[in-house]
Amino acid sequence: MSAIIVSPLSRIAEMAVRHGARDMISLLAEKQDFHRPAVIRAERHLKLGMNDIAFAGTGDLIAPAESHVDEIIAFARSWDRETPLLIHCWMGVSRSPAAALIASLAISPDEDDGALVQRLRTASPFATPNARLIAFADARLERQGRLIAAVKAMGRGADADGDAPFVLPLYTPAMA
Repeated sequence: MSAIIVSPLSRIAEMAVRHGARDMISLLAEKQDFHRPAVIRAERHLKLGMNDIAFAGTGDLIAPAESHVDEIIAFARSWDRETPLLIHCWMGVSRSPAAALIASLAISPDEDDGALVQRLRTASPFATPNARLIAFADARLERQGRLIAAVKAMGRGADADGDAPFVLPLYTPAMA
């Protein structure tokens, strides 16, 4: 069974190789430069330029947008799930855990939001999914507030140093 690997930028090459990832989503500031791991083909790498903020109109920073969520959903649905999906941001704490929840629900819409978020918390005591991405995803994936409520109930994660990648197992009907 495949999974979603969430990583800080500093460990993407290691995580891609260790877990055999061939698909990757990057959520970084617009002009932040980095090298894509050689095992990830350019056509299976979604790069989304955004800052880790919860409100639009914050100076020159780019807030997560509905279009970003739409791209995450489309990319996740195009993922063949034969190998893990690697998702990363700068520290692997806010944007990438949010994208992992979005991708998981995009491919498994019958999953219970609370169970998914609990699985995220079990996988990472540090995850604090970006609230703006979660709000857009809740609407786009027609969760009727369940995803927002589950993430809010989970609360803020523990302080992190940006060096704690984790594996979010994919939903299976046996988990229901």
